[in-house]
Amino acid sequence: MLIGPVFTREVVIAPRRARTYVARTAYGIGLLVMMATAWLVLTGTQVVRDVGDLARFGTILLQILAWLQLALAVFFSALLSASAVSQEKDRKTLVLLLLTNLSNSELVLGKWFAALLQVVVLTLVSLPLFMLSTWFGGVSFDQVARVFVVTLVSIVVCGSLGSTIALWREKTFQALAMTVLILVLWIGFWETVGAGLGSRRLGLEPGVLAVAFSPWRAIQEATSPVVLGDPSLAGWLRAAVWGIEPFVLAGLLTAFVLNAIAIARVRVWNPSRDSRQAVREDETWNRESIWGAEYDAARVPEESQAATEVRKPEPRRGSAEPPAATRRVWDNPVIWREIRTWAYGRKILIVRVVYLLLSAAAIAGLPLGGEAGRGGVDSGTLLPLLLLLLLSLVLVNAQAVTSLASERDGKALDLLLVSDLTPKEFVFGKLGGAFYNTKEMVLLPAGFCVYLWWRELVGMEMLVYLLLGLGVLYCFAAMLGIHIGIHYANSRTAILVSLGTVFFLFLGVATCMRMMIAFSGNFEAQFQPFFVFMVGGGIGLFVALGARNPSKAIGVASFACPLATFYAMTSLLLDKPYLAFIATAAAYGFTTIAMLIPAVDEFDVATGRTTTGEP
Repeated sequence: MLIGPVFTREVVIAPRRARTYVARTAYGIGLLVMMATAWLVLTGTQVVRDVGDLARFGTILLQILAWLQLALAVFFSALLSASAVSQEKDRKTLVLLLLTNLSNSELVLGKWFAALLQVVVLTLVSLPLFMLSTWFGGVSFDQVARVFVVTLVSIVVCGSLGSTIALWREKTFQALAMTVLILVLWIGFWETVGAGLGSRRLGLEPGVLAVAFSPWRAIQEATSPVVLGDPSLAGWLRAAVWGIEPFVLAGLLTAFVLNAIAIARVRVWNPSRDSRQAVREDETWNRESIWGAEYDAARVPEESQAATEVRKPEPRRGSAEPPAATRRVWDNPVIWREIRTWAYGRKILIVRVVYLLLSAAAIAGLPLGGEAGRGGVDSGTLLPLLLLLLLSLVLVNAQAVTSLASERDGKALDLLLVSDLTPKEFVFGKLGGAFYNTKEMVLLPAGFCVYLWWRELVGMEMLVYLLLGLGVLYCFAAMLGIHIGIHYANSRTAILVSLGTVFFLFLGVATCMRMMIAFSGNFEAQFQPFFVFMVGGGIGLFVALGARNPSKAIGVASFACPLATFYAMTSLLLDKPYLAFIATAAAYGFTTIAMLIPAVDEFDVATGRTTTGEP
């Protein structure tokens, strides 16, 4: 094929995997269940009087499904592309690909298309389900077409971004974190422009530039009805891209530039400078110390050869300084390595700086004062905190899961398993390292909550709930990464399952809240419509957490988390934050313990260090 053998291999092998068909079926069923849930929420709490009510339902349903699919497409296309390249680097197979006669374009475009194949296929699977929204009225076929055009262009752009960053950066965590942060910065910047900042100075209406560069603004434009009055095929094609032409052109141009940079620089970036320097130092040491010693041993008399063979290698030539003093390793070498060394590269400082900038922007967007003593705050004020919390949880989880995935791909995990490290030292060392390396991501949201209290936007009671709830969620995110990293041998699968679980939990909560607010105001009477949705979420959570090593505690936690999340969500909407905190702390705290105890007690079985007696 024109793209090269890398993509050809993926096209041939992908249909042989059972999980390919499972993912397509699960995605289609999930969207269908969501549509049925929305209908039950509408008919169970309201009276459908005429065709206009059905048309309004179809319009809102399309907006919810379009927003949900766009979020999934942006997230997974970027992370799939980044993790696919990072896995090749961790396993040292990218260097082997560079040694073949593959051209730069075949290598870059082949990995890019192979990573996006699954996302594109899943998007096309949902097309018949989106067409169902036209049956209710209020939605035309050209609106559905515009939604899919925006989604596919977003997949192309975000996949190009993830692939380019992963080819540039050496460490997996750097690639994942920088990809997520750049996406958040990009969307946040153009949302600010869409609000009127800077666009008027350029002589443009607010939102024109945002529609051209922001997928969120473009999907809003795509779901808006357009009446052109031309029933021909040309008229329908024109309606299918009406209003989103700037986004299509800007997106394709951005993808072209990103891939062009990756194609031109792939052999400059790889192997990295650190790898080349390490190879040169090893070659110099071998030539001067080992091969030189053997050459000298061949020249000395035979009677003194034995003494020469046991002689210790001398320091490198040209170095008059004595060898540097060794550093003292702590009693737990795992956490010492995580904290005291640059295990994840020096460029991790860039990730921290970008996160600090995002936090400063979120704080700057808050109002300057509020009413004290109410213990509540409107959703517009809490939105920056919620987005910052989601971003920090994703980064903490990414740090935790990559700390194990990188060890496994680099064959260092096998060496750790044959050492005298205890399971507690290993697990708690990795947890401590994850929290230390993401300390800015943990402390800044907590500081954000304190800032809200200082500005009298929340009361003291709400502050306590927020801080304790944040602590529980961070422990859950970190332990989830360790748990997934232990049980999944494939690092790419582990990264996607771990980050996908965090993303799905928050995305599911946001989708349910959107449906509740859009279709009904009676939050207490919506348990039955969302019951199937929660059961499906529990099954998916159990597959992610307990399929490899099932236990009763994991099973209870998997089905308790969706129920507790639904209860916490409705409690917040009913202005009962204490009930929301109790439900969240109990469910996610129990889930964290359910993952921690097997990781410590059954560590040998989970990692394969000992046999379980099964063939």
